[in-house]
Amino acid sequence: MPATSSRLDRIARPWHLLTALVSALSLIVQVVLVIRGVNVLADESGQIAPVGIRILRFFSYFTVQSNILVIITCLALAAAPQRDGKVWRVLRIDALVGITVTLIVYHFALRPILDLHGISAVTDIGFHYVTPLLAIIGWMLFGPRHRIDRDTVAWSLLWPALYFAYSLIHGAISDWYPYPFVDVGVIGYLVALRNVVLVCILLAAIGALYVYGDRKLPVTSVSRRRGR
Repeated sequence: MPATSSRLDRIARPWHLLTALVSALSLIVQVVLVIRGVNVLADESGQIAPVGIRILRFFSYFTVQSNILVIITCLALAAAPQRDGKVWRVLRIDALVGITVTLIVYHFALRPILDLHGISAVTDIGFHYVTPLLAIIGWMLFGPRHRIDRDTVAWSLLWPALYFAYSLIHGAISDWYPYPFVDVGVIGYLVALRNVVLVCILLAAIGALYVYGDRKLPVTSVSRRRGR
């Protein structure tokens, strides 16, 4: 193995580990706050839901699920930068696209309507800004490249489709929606479905950028060793 390749991998491992740890720490702190009733979105009446419902709602956020995918895939890369496989490829592109869309949608659509302070604000930054930037930069620097093919892209669309279907069904049953732009009770089904379509278009566009980058960016040392 060339010396430069070895050095690159030695940098890649701690980078991926740092990304996973930032996301995991933010996740753990957020869960503790939710259980304690500190970091919750109260109902319109001002009442706080029981702890079980709060936890379910917390894990119903696209942001949370995207961060979980980042944790899983980055830990895998920290352990083995040469990681590959059909299922892993789908998880990796879902993590990258999901966390990128999390950054964009949160910054432009959600952050202006939130007023967070203290530890909630700190973990909010870790969830929505630090983790996405670490994940995106890590992929640009270390790859591994040549991991996105047609089958991977096709299967990666399953998670977002299931997520939005779940959000609408769960909302219809519980009258609770994770985001204002899908709150059928306020904006109606037509506007909510339109917004879902727009987010899906954004997901597809971000996915296309990753496909392009996977083909055009320099091949990483990991990809070279695998002869890809």
